[in-house]
Amino acid sequence: MKEFEPKIIAFCCQYCAYAAADLAGSMRLKYAPNIRIVLVPCTGRIDVIHILRAVENGADGVLVAGCLEGGCHFVEGNFKAKNRVRYVKNLLGRIGIEEERVEMFNLSSAEGPRFAEIANEMTERIKTLGPSPLRREG
Repeated sequence: MKEFEPKIIAFCCQYCAYAAADLAGSMRLKYAPNIRIVLVPCTGRIDVIHILRAVENGADGVLVAGCLEGGCHFVEGNFKAKNRVRYVKNLLGRIGIEEERVEMFNLSSAEGPRFAEIANEMTERIKTLGPSPLRREG
């Protein structure tokens, strides 16, 4: 039987997290290929529905990656995102889906190695949890 390979959606802000992911690639850092990056102008633009849709559509995990706290290019976007992620985690827990499937990370554009570490950390976490109960095979 084939080993479970999780599908993880990463909402990354344009200025920091996406730049860190790009730097990780430029540095040729090895990290799990399970991450599907969605570029957003700011994590503050990510609504609860975006995270829930990713889970509903079969993502085994969702990560939101934004600027360092206090360093958001749109002042408080990452604080809004943090509150929304907290809300989604609570909601998932209430309906019997592991809260650990959704997480928020903060990093600067110079943290390519940290992005690779986050990608590997999330992949291992989701492998431990197993496939999402909402995942459709195909």
